[in-house]
Amino acid sequence: MKNFTQFKWFVLFVVFSANAQQEKGIFGSNNWLNNWTEFKPSKAEYNETTQILYGKIDKNTTLYKKDAYLLQGPVYVVNNAVLTIEAGTVIRGDFDTNGTLVITKGSKIMAEGKETDPIVFTSNKASRKAGDWGGIVILGDAPINKFGGNSTVNFDLDPTQTIYGGSNAQSDSGILRFVRIEFAGKKVKGYKDFNALSIAGVGSKTVIDNVMCSFSAKDAFEILGGNTIMNKMVSLRANGSDFKFTQGAQSKLDNSIAIRHSYFSTSSRSRCIEVASYEKKEEADFSKALTSVVATNVTMINTSEQLSADLASGLVKEAVFVNINASLAIKKSVISGFNPAIILDDEISLDEKSFKMLKFEEIFFNNCKGNIFVENSTNNEDLEDYYGNLAFFNVHENQQNDNMFIDIYNKSNNPDFRIKLGHITASK
Repeated sequence: MKNFTQFKWFVLFVVFSANAQQEKGIFGSNNWLNNWTEFKPSKAEYNETTQILYGKIDKNTTLYKKDAYLLQGPVYVVNNAVLTIEAGTVIRGDFDTNGTLVITKGSKIMAEGKETDPIVFTSNKASRKAGDWGGIVILGDAPINKFGGNSTVNFDLDPTQTIYGGSNAQSDSGILRFVRIEFAGKKVKGYKDFNALSIAGVGSKTVIDNVMCSFSAKDAFEILGGNTIMNKMVSLRANGSDFKFTQGAQSKLDNSIAIRHSYFSTSSRSRCIEVASYEKKEEADFSKALTSVVATNVTMINTSEQLSADLASGLVKEAVFVNINASLAIKKSVISGFNPAIILDDEISLDEKSFKMLKFEEIFFNNCKGNIFVENSTNNEDLEDYYGNLAFFNVHENQQNDNMFIDIYNKSNNPDFRIKLGHITASK
C-alpha cells in the first residue's frame, strides 16, 4: 500500500492573514492519510475472489477478510438486514454485470475498517479503469425536498428497491470508516451514470469518515438530501464532481481533500464541490429545506503538470459551483489551480440575502484564474470587493503548486517533522 507521503503537493505550507498565521486545508496532529489510502490503485494487488454475492441479502450477514467477494449484478441488502464487513475485506464489482452494492432504506452497512487494514471496493478486471463497475448506494429515511418526501435513484437498478427519503433527520444507515472505493461509476445507456458512493436520504447518525473514492468515471461522492456529516474524505481524480450535494441536503464536510487533474475531468464541467437544491425545479418542494452545505478545512487542488498551459487553453474549469436557492459556507480551506476558483449561478442576485447564504471565509486562493465570479460574466469586481474585505481573512497568491505545497516524500520517516493543521511543523 502506498503511503500519502508518496504523492506530491498535498500539504499547505503556510498562509498569513493581516493579524496572524492562518492554517487552512486538511489538518491533523498526525498524517491521517497514511496507511489506509492508495494513490496508485491500478498497481495495487488484491486477492482473487473466493465468494460471489448476488441478488438479495435479507438477513444479518458478515463478510470476512479471509475471503474476497465479487458483486455480481446489483446486490441489495433488504428487510432491515445489517451487512457487516470485517476490516481488511476486499469486495470486487463485476464489470460484465455492473456489480453494485445497494443498502436499501431501513437496512445498514457496518463497514468499519482500520487505518492499517482498510476495506476495499474495487474492479474485478485485470487492468482496472474508471467506470469498471457500479458503486455503492446507501439509502435512508432522512428528509429530502422532493414533492412527496421520497424518491428513487435513476440508476440501472430495481426502482422498488431504491426508495429513499422520510422524516428522520437523525436516522442511522450504519458506518463507513477506513474504506476505499476504486474505479466505480459505470456508464449505462438510458440511465444515470453510477457514482462511486451515492448517499441518498441518509441521516446524521450514520458515520462516514476516512473514505477514499479513486478514479470514478462519474461523481466520487453524491449526496441526495438527508443530513450527513462527513469527515476525512478523499476524492482522487474523479471524472465527475468530487462532492455533489442536492435535493435539500443538510451536510457538513470537514477536513477533506479533492485532487483533480485536467485530463481526468469530463467535458460537463465537473467540479470539486457542486451545490444545488434540486435537479429539476418543478420537482422541488420549497416548503422544505433548501440544500445547505458547510465545508471546513477542505483542500481542493488541480495537479496538472502544465497548469499554466491548461489554464490558458481552457482545460481547467472552476473548483466550486453554487446554484440558485442553495447555501454554501466554505471556511479555512484551500483552492489551488482552477479557472476560476468559484462560480455562482447567474440567477443569484448579489444582495444581502444571497451573501448570507454564500460565505467564503479564511480561504487561500492560489494560482486561480480569477477567484469568485457570477456565471457567464467576466466582471467580478463587486464580488472581489465584498469577499476581499479584511474581515473575511481571504488570501490570494499566484504561485505554482511546487512552491506552495511541500513534497514530503523524503521526510516520511523523519521524526523531526509531522503534519499539523495543514502544514509541516517541527515536532515538539
